[in-house]
Amino acid sequence: MSEDSPDLLEGAVSPALNPNLFGHGEAEAFLAEAYAGGKMHHAILMEGPRGIGKSTLAFRFANHLLRHPDPARAPLALTAPEPDHPVTRQIASGASHDLLHLTRPLDEKAGRLKSAITVDEIRRAGKFLGQTSGTGNWRVVIIDAADDMNRNAANAVLKILEEPPRRVLFMLVSHAPGKLLPTIRSRCMPLPLRPLAEPDLAAALAALDVTLPAASADRVLAAAGGSVAEALKLIHYGGLDIMAALESILKPGPSTRREMHKLADLLSAKDAETVFLFFTELAGRRIVEEARASALAGDIGRADRLASLSQSLTEKIAISIGYNLDRKQTVLQILDDMRGAMTA
Repeated sequence: MSEDSPDLLEGAVSPALNPNLFGHGEAEAFLAEAYAGGKMHHAILMEGPRGIGKSTLAFRFANHLLRHPDPARAPLALTAPEPDHPVTRQIASGASHDLLHLTRPLDEKAGRLKSAITVDEIRRAGKFLGQTSGTGNWRVVIIDAADDMNRNAANAVLKILEEPPRRVLFMLVSHAPGKLLPTIRSRCMPLPLRPLAEPDLAAALAALDVTLPAASADRVLAAAGGSVAEALKLIHYGGLDIMAALESILKPGPSTRREMHKLADLLSAKDAETVFLFFTELAGRRIVEEARASALAGDIGRADRLASLSQSLTEKIAISIGYNLDRKQTVLQILDDMRGAMTA
């Protein structure tokens, strides 16, 4: 893993290299104390929204284990990885023989990440675990994100988790644990992580040397939902403008085809993968919020229609990404469906 990972956001630092972690002191203390006390589970499911530091925590804990292979002598607190330590250098360069990081592989032809973690990636874990550690140390497998595994990959991981090798730790990073097989979840220790409070989010951005725009700082912190990744999209990728455009399109009134096409052109442009995914996640959250508001207002029929739309759009987006369909048509269809359901 390196600074030029295809999915690394502008202004971000790779989790393998990031020395800073904010807002998760309780989780850090729990992991350090469980390890030192010999009570660590062989598989940890790190749950929480995207971009709040789950992967950074996973790499920090991996660094802790590999630097302190004897739990009885390990410190009772996790510390920031030391840049000059051999373990840190090996992890950061992807050269560690004791750590395997599995994520969506790069599609060489398309020049972007594939839509799923496949069984071939999980077979790498089987081969990795089948080899004797050169140092006799722990071996750590980080699956990031576990939600991206397809069915065959998930079943392959399940087989490993059913009979885990000795001195092996799996850390599954999950943005949506409900998407995982129940049998996988049942074999992992859940470690839920909360979105960052605004002071922690501001501190995390400052540590990245990201300057909050003076005119929109409060809007960014509020709209980011405690996620550093969301904040970076709002600051560097025009996220606030996309949010404003969506709200304008969803207002009741005459057709806004021109605005819809303008937004669709922006989201389907070359190298617009980040903003396209930002929009699809934003649209999904917006529908869920509207459905919840309708239910609380007693309009169960409208809430049910919006819930059905949410499921339909999730499937439509997955198909669009999986089969590399025309992004502009996908965006226009999403906007049409949302206007039809939310302005009725």
